[in-house]
Order: sequence, then C-alpha cells, then structure tokens
Amino acid sequence: MSNYQVIRVLPILDSSTPHTFIEPSKKIYESQDVSTFLTSKAYTDIMTWILQLNRSMFPLKMADETIQTWPLNSDAIQYSAPVRQLQRLLSKLEDIIQEVPPDTGPRRFGNISFRRWCEVVESRASDLLSQCLPADLLHRGSSDDGATAETELKSYFLGSWGSGQRLDYGTGHELSFLAFLGGIWKLNGFPKADPGVEERAIVVGVIHPYLELIRLLIKTYNLEPAGSHGVWGLDDHSFAPYIFGSAQFSPAVKDTDLTPEEGSLPDAPDPGGVAKANIVERERQTNLYFSAIGFIYDVKRGPFWEHSRILFDISGIPAGWGKINKGMIKMYNAEVLSKFPVVQHFPFGSLFSWDRDPNAPLPSSTVHATSGPQARPVAPDSGLPSVAATRPMPGAGTQAPWANPGAGTQAIPPVGSTTAPWAGVRREGLPVSMPRGAARVSSALPDTSRMPPGPMAPTRAPTQARPSPSQDGDADVRTKAPWAK
Repeated sequence: MSNYQVIRVLPILDSSTPHTFIEPSKKIYESQDVSTFLTSKAYTDIMTWILQLNRSMFPLKMADETIQTWPLNSDAIQYSAPVRQLQRLLSKLEDIIQEVPPDTGPRRFGNISFRRWCEVVESRASDLLSQCLPADLLHRGSSDDGATAETELKSYFLGSWGSGQRLDYGTGHELSFLAFLGGIWKLNGFPKADPGVEERAIVVGVIHPYLELIRLLIKTYNLEPAGSHGVWGLDDHSFAPYIFGSAQFSPAVKDTDLTPEEGSLPDAPDPGGVAKANIVERERQTNLYFSAIGFIYDVKRGPFWEHSRILFDISGIPAGWGKINKGMIKMYNAEVLSKFPVVQHFPFGSLFSWDRDPNAPLPSSTVHATSGPQARPVAPDSGLPSVAATRPMPGAGTQAPWANPGAGTQAIPPVGSTTAPWAGVRREGLPVSMPRGAARVSSALPDTSRMPPGPMAPTRAPTQARPSPSQDGDADVRTKAPWAK
C-alpha cells in the first residue's frame, strides 16, 4: 500500500504571472466527451476542491486529545471578509424572490415566474459580483477584447441557480456553484490560513446558506428535479450536503492523519436516524447531511424507505459515518461527474480547463458516460481516447476514471434486483423487523488500496485500523447496506 499525501489543495494562480482568461464554453456534446472530461485538468481540479472541502469538515483531534467538531452553528468557525461578502450576495439573491413572487395561475410543473427571477439575476450579475469580490480580482486579465476573471466566474455563478428555461434544478447546478467558489479560490480570493480553516468557513458559511437558498427557490417556484432518478436516485436536487455532512460525523483526525474510511464520532447519531422524524428534526439544525434529509421530509410524504430508498439503504451501514463519507465521494464521481446528463452543461474556460491532465489515465467507457448521444468510433491513429459507440448492456456497472483501463466494467444486477447503482451481491438473512419491501440491500465496494495517485487518492486510509461495527451497540448492526463488506 502507498502512503499518499493526506490533503491535496487546489492550486492558486500566481498573480505575478500573466494569465489568459477564456470565455467558458460547452465542450460535452456526446458520450465520448465525458471520457475526455474525466482526463481533463477541470476534472482533477473539481475533485481536488471537493476533497479539500470534505477534509476540512472532519472533526479535529487537538493537542490535548480533545475533539473539535464543526456543527453548522459552531462558534469555533470564524468567517473571513470574503466569506461574509458571499453571504451578503446570497442574501441579495433571496431578496429578489420578494421582487418576483410566484405566478398564481394554474400550473402542472415549475412556476413560470422563476424565469423572471433568473432574468433579474442575470441582469444584475456584474453588479452583484462587484459588490462581493475585489475589483482587482474581477478585472484581472482585462484587455480591450479579451475575457477577464469576471467573465469566467460569472459563467459559473449564473449556472448555479437552476434552469429558467426548463424550470428545474439539480446536481449540475450545484456543481456550477462549487466551481464558482473554486474559481475564487484559484484567483486567491480567500485569505491564507492554516489548512482547513478557510475551507471550513466556506462549507458552513457559504455552501450551507446556498443550499438553504436553493431549497427556498425550489419551494417558492416549484422547481422540477433535473435528471432525477426518482426513488432510485440519492436525492432529487443535491449531493454536496451528504458528502460534507457525513464528514462532520466521521472520526476525528489530526492534521497529519490519513482520512479515515470507517468509524464515527463517539456521540454521533446512528445513520439509521434518517428514518426517524424526531432525530432528523434535531440533527438538521447542526449537520449538513440531516439538513438535506430534513428538506426531503419537508417536501415528501409517506415512509422514508419508500420515497428515499437509496438513503434508507445507506442508513444501514454498520461501519459508520467514515464509510458513508468515502462511499458518497465515490458515488459523486460516478453519479455526477461521470454522467452525461449532468456534466453536459458544464462550461470550460481557463480556471477549469478542458485541456488534458498529463497525469490522468485513459478511462474505460461507463454506463454513465454512454448515457447520452453517441459518436462514431474514433480512428485508432487519431490519438484521441476512444469509447464504445454502442448502447451499453443493461446493468453495466460503474467504472471509475482511476480504474485499470483494461479491467473493463463491472456487472451488477438489473435495476429490479438492487436499490443502489453501486450495489454488489445480494445477501439473505435480512432483519425481520423491517417493513415489508423495505429491506436494505448488501453490497461491496471495489478495493481502492492500490488506487494510483490522483484526485481521489486522499480518501484512502490504508493504515487505518478497522473499528468495531457499531459504536453504540444499536440493534440494527445486523443490517447490511450498499457499502457494507
């Protein structure tokens, strides 16, 4: 096993070196382009940024062996001036909702007034950005006919709020907001601090308020889920809170520790609490994971296991929140960054570049990458990565971009026999106390101990000892779930 660096950090552009900004543009038109994206500098930077933010939310083991946690209302998190400016930006966007009330006429899908809200935001975007970001940052690279830093940031900013045309919102829009924040980071828009300090403030002080604003937009304008799998998807709209929220409950680490893959904080709630309304109501005030679950309770009715099957399956993982966190990152890679319907709208400029990452291996075709328009096969001597141009076989599994290119894809049962896209072998002996039809499904994740260096490497903790299956002796320890071995 290899000992990789614990923390990878998104690089900051050298302000003393001239930089050419580019008007971000669409590059992903067909399935083959998704495979190209997975070898791009943009993909590496996006995953590095997510892992950087994720690491910051793990509880911190202090020198005196006490543990510092990061609840949403934590006084231990100090907000820098740029973070407070971004909070004011979100507040101004919320005020625009008052200017554009929802249409009261009959409708079946999204409220048409959301289009007007998007138009108002677009018309004011430059002013809004100038009020929260320094002029020297926004105007960097300014010339008579060239793009500036503002040109690129504005593209990701406007892509963060949903589609006024389709009246929907989904994980692709959430990805755009993460890129907006990552772009500010690359432009040195956040102050230098100890590792994790500013990242933590960004997650709690900016990303969480952003998610709260998005939930208000969804309820106000009745936005449709963008590309939702319904009961077979993790969440209709968001993914980030499940990553960062599971990190909040994971084992405490020192700065020099590898990121743990199993275990939980001693006093963390049992993952099964997502199916109990009273626990959700209590925990949603301080935890990102449960805040997302709480929104599901706000907008959906019926048994949790019925309308949120994947989240219910995950709640039965006996190895704790560290295991859930690792699985969420792997699932984000497979279900968001590797899926054509999600990433097809992501624009590429200089901050998140379409150029190939020289350290990236060539990925194999995946069911996700081929879930869009197909291209003709690439000529063998073209020098371009090639993916299969035919429709994937039903049940083809997820092949991660860091996997062995010659290994092919893993097969999983058809949808009818599993409740999760990463599920493996089904096992018998499920608890009889479950509601009929609500039994969680067992599965196994592929081994990542020999994962090559890359943006996903920090999630591996090869030296971490396996903890006991349950921290609190919960009776549900018998229950297996998607990432259980």
